[in-house]
Amino acid sequence: MSIQLADRINRLEESATLLMSKKSRELASQGIDVINLSLGEPDFTTPKHICDAAKNALDQGYTYYTPVAGYLDLRQAISAKLKRENDLDYSADQIVVSTGAKQSLSNTILALINPGDEVIIPTPYWVSYSEMVKMAEGKSVFIPASIDCNFKITPDQLEAAITPKSKLFMFSSPSNPTGAVYSKEELAALVKVFEKHPQIYILSDEIYEHINFGSKHASIASFESVKDRVIIINGFSKGFAMTGWRLGYMAAPKAIAAACDKLQGQVTSGTCSIAQRAALTALTTDMEPTYEMREAFRKRRDIVYNLLKEMNGVKANLPDGAFYFFPDVSSFFGKSYNGKVVKNADDLSIMLLTEAHVSTVSGESFGDPNSIRFSYAASETKLIEAMKRIAAFLNELK
Repeated sequence: MSIQLADRINRLEESATLLMSKKSRELASQGIDVINLSLGEPDFTTPKHICDAAKNALDQGYTYYTPVAGYLDLRQAISAKLKRENDLDYSADQIVVSTGAKQSLSNTILALINPGDEVIIPTPYWVSYSEMVKMAEGKSVFIPASIDCNFKITPDQLEAAITPKSKLFMFSSPSNPTGAVYSKEELAALVKVFEKHPQIYILSDEIYEHINFGSKHASIASFESVKDRVIIINGFSKGFAMTGWRLGYMAAPKAIAAACDKLQGQVTSGTCSIAQRAALTALTTDMEPTYEMREAFRKRRDIVYNLLKEMNGVKANLPDGAFYFFPDVSSFFGKSYNGKVVKNADDLSIMLLTEAHVSTVSGESFGDPNSIRFSYAASETKLIEAMKRIAAFLNELK
């Protein structure tokens, strides 16, 4: 008997980042020295004082079900963080804590999007955005942004993408996969467009907020004219090296927060009690480990950028945030290695893994078929070796 899966599952693509990481592990299990740059995960361990808070939480008996939206004191701490760091006013009942920022994103899209609603997404975009829209039976409308404009869209592009069916605009700044960061002035220009279209909600993914190498982080929620339509997504995985703790949150208008609370109550209920107590400590104590991690990423970024600039045929820009490079590698399409033709970024990414033993991710899954993504969340030694392997392989293409 064949298994008849639901159409919604058959429509979904497997996460490209997770797939490449899986392939990397398979090669590594065969004894091959693979440098895995495919996952977006800090290579730092969670700071000790945060881990200690988790241990204390166990000793204090935090082992029971939690409120669906999260512990009140954690939501109050998030509220205080938003005021302190972003000058934004959100009450605790406007905040929902979830099992990772990915759940916060999914909650928001499922709470807002009806079948046929259009969701505007600048490309390149994080691989799960369009798949989440599929799950909600919405339609993704993509706005292409190229490396020549540092992967940021213009107000004219935004205006041209809007139709009567437009319901949501979603983007990340700092960006996964490009590291692009919108300045307050650039956001202000986009806000002028949104002011003319009050039916459009704005989902602002700010998970990389603390990995910003330029000016102070700017949130589109800081513009009063659109704040009542903005949903902020953030979390603890990137800025606090807490990926395995699975903890994210949203801040939104009360009606949207309540809708996400309602949805989450039927799916996962409240997230892990121990992770929440650790997150409370992360927000209310020493941020120095976060700043040290950011500076380590800045140094790695500069090292890798200088190595990329030496590779003929590779077109790279200098990212302002996150920990990714997204170089244009289209000059290698049509070339071959040992009789195998590089037809596209998918082919190049696979060949880099199987021949150079460096794991990257094809830009196809991020909405840009000319590029590949790799993370520089690895040691300087590994990054230098990875760039050496990539350069050597690319020089072999004829």
